[in-house]
Amino acid sequence: MTLLLAGLLTGAPSVSAATVFNEPLTYFNPATWQKADGYSNGSMFNCTWRANNISFTSGGQLRLALTSPSNNKFDGAEYRSVNKYSYGKYEVSMKPAKNSGIVSSFFTYTGPSDGTPWDEIDIEFLGKDTTKVQFNYYTNGVGGHEKIVNLGFDASQSYHTYAFDWQPGYIKWYVDGVLKHTATSNIPSRAGKIMMNLWNGTGVDSWLGSYNGANPLYAYYDWLKYTSN
Repeated sequence: MTLLLAGLLTGAPSVSAATVFNEPLTYFNPATWQKADGYSNGSMFNCTWRANNISFTSGGQLRLALTSPSNNKFDGAEYRSVNKYSYGKYEVSMKPAKNSGIVSSFFTYTGPSDGTPWDEIDIEFLGKDTTKVQFNYYTNGVGGHEKIVNLGFDASQSYHTYAFDWQPGYIKWYVDGVLKHTATSNIPSRAGKIMMNLWNGTGVDSWLGSYNGANPLYAYYDWLKYTSN
């Protein structure tokens, strides 16, 4: 892992002073990552997060699981950075889960749980059709910027690199280094945590398709990299 640790070691700012945060995602480091555990996000989809659904494969990848602890009750997984990061390029090599009614994601987020307005930048895979990827963002809680892009391959079958370059005047999303979408209006400005999650939720069938209860399901993440301005 390549990380300038000045902020971490001194306990100073939540915004990292790092130029490059290069994370191989081969093991859990509590100095830089957190596992969401034991709570639901309530009215927002009613997802339940379990730390036990986060593991690392023998090949050195982060694995997020969607499981069923009891009949008609489903738990997802969420992995998030301790620090917040601002403008720069965010890259991930990942393989989303494939199944109707679920989402695998890579995104930045800050919001009421951090004592800030809601800003977010998303790369999301809807499990009902993993030949597509959805890009989106929120500024002060206002979204509605969804863009669905045809990939030309099934993302659930192999690792590919997905990225976004976040700057004060734009966000540019990339797939395997190729620019796929650019947004230029009402761009988020607040630093956020780097997040990855796998979930199914209530009230979202029109978006995700109906969830059929299949489990366990897995999303895999090989590495991620953040490069600041």
